[in-house]
Amino acid sequence: MTYRILIVDDELTLQNMVQEILRQAGYETEVALSCAQALERFRAAVPDAVLLDVMLPDGDGFALLGKIRQVRDVPVLFLSARDEDEARLRGLGLGADDYITKPFLPQELLLRLRAVLRRVYREERHAVRLGEVEIDWGKGTVRRGREEIALTAKEFALLRKLWEERGNIVTIDALCAALWDGPLVGYENTLMVHIRRLREKVETDPSHPKFLLTVRGLGYRLRREGTT
Repeated sequence: MTYRILIVDDELTLQNMVQEILRQAGYETEVALSCAQALERFRAAVPDAVLLDVMLPDGDGFALLGKIRQVRDVPVLFLSARDEDEARLRGLGLGADDYITKPFLPQELLLRLRAVLRRVYREERHAVRLGEVEIDWGKGTVRRGREEIALTAKEFALLRKLWEERGNIVTIDALCAALWDGPLVGYENTLMVHIRRLREKVETDPSHPKFLLTVRGLGYRLRREGTT
């Protein structure tokens, strides 16, 4: 799996350096220079983790961490020139997954980022349940009873995107962006085909879905169990 990392830092030289380190290590990257831009990119890019500076031109990373977690719960690592115990403890106390002091060695950054990603996303090597269906992320299959059904690459990407945002509406554009590169015009009908085929694999009654729900005019939502 390729992880997407959002780098939030207003120091361009450092931002470019971190971006290059991550790209060479096989990560996808998004960048932001401010709190406002970070929230916009966070919603649009749906990153798997955030590298976050403490001091930003329109606010601080501590407050931004809270706003990010209101949107979606992902790993957040602070990258900060502030190495005071008070700042580090505050960041960790707010729920950050790690606090790395600048300057740092590239290998240190990669090791600590990998450690957080392994810890947070370890469930991907295991199965999760959606109603009566068991989803195995590692094998790319769904199982109902003794029947194991393979997911296509597009179905896997679609289900993964919906699972990450389960409980929330995922727009048609966001789903198309997760499945295809380039201009998204003309993909909506194809997306509907993939949704229908995915429902046939994860729903007991695909014609009356309980989990993969259509939100008319907006997109789709994967319902959490125990919610409506």
